[in-house]
Amino acid sequence: MTGVPASAAGGPSGAQGAAAGRADAHGAAGALGSSGALGAARLGSGDRGASGPAPRPAGSGAPEQDGGRAPLGEKITAAAVNQASVWNVANLLTMLRLLLVPGFVALMLADGGYDPAWRSFAWAAFAVAMITDLFDGHLARTYDLVTDFGKIADPIADKAIMGAALICLSSLGDLPWWVTGVILGRELGITLLRFLVIRYGVIPASRGGKLKTLTQGVAVGMYVLALTGWLATLRFWVMGAAVVLTVVTGLDYVRQAIVLRRRGIAERRAALEETRG
Repeated sequence: MTGVPASAAGGPSGAQGAAAGRADAHGAAGALGSSGALGAARLGSGDRGASGPAPRPAGSGAPEQDGGRAPLGEKITAAAVNQASVWNVANLLTMLRLLLVPGFVALMLADGGYDPAWRSFAWAAFAVAMITDLFDGHLARTYDLVTDFGKIADPIADKAIMGAALICLSSLGDLPWWVTGVILGRELGITLLRFLVIRYGVIPASRGGKLKTLTQGVAVGMYVLALTGWLATLRFWVMGAAVVLTVVTGLDYVRQAIVLRRRGIAERRAALEETRG
């Protein structure tokens, strides 16, 4: 029929077309949404892309890794675990030697300082201190027990027990004061010298220095005991050998310090000239 409007004639097909268009649009949006949701789900499930590892789930206790490197907190924890504890056997021996110093002085000066029995007890305390001095450093180096406390306390304990024995002997008149002055002056001077040249390097302990320490310990121990006769004469010669070793090794340390300082200065000048050139 010719009188029917075009909109009416095409009504059903137009409505169907519009409905189909809306369905297609809805399906595309749904597909896009589902693909986005799928992508988000894949990222959330820990899928590793080219950009790197997936984010770590919140609340998980696993440490986050960055290129196989542990976080700073883990490094600090590991360093704290690897560092030797202050309360180890080497440091305990050092602390025992420090505690023996006042006990040794009390035993040495008991009953006027000339009683053979009290001097024997003082010798026993001195001997224990010397023996612990031989073992604490060896244990610290062998079993990796070196600590900052040990580095500071060990030389203090060594000089404290030796200085206390020498001063007590000189104050009692058993040992000339000049011997005490030479030995203690050398020990304090070399310690100060080590600190002065530490910027250029460390002066290692020599065999002569170890022999000096052993000879000093034997000589002082013989003087602590109330010896008479040929043993009293023998201790005089042992102390003489200790004084000679004290002076000779002290001069050798001074020579090493001078060489070390000159070498360090020369190396610094060479490095400075190389940077300028």
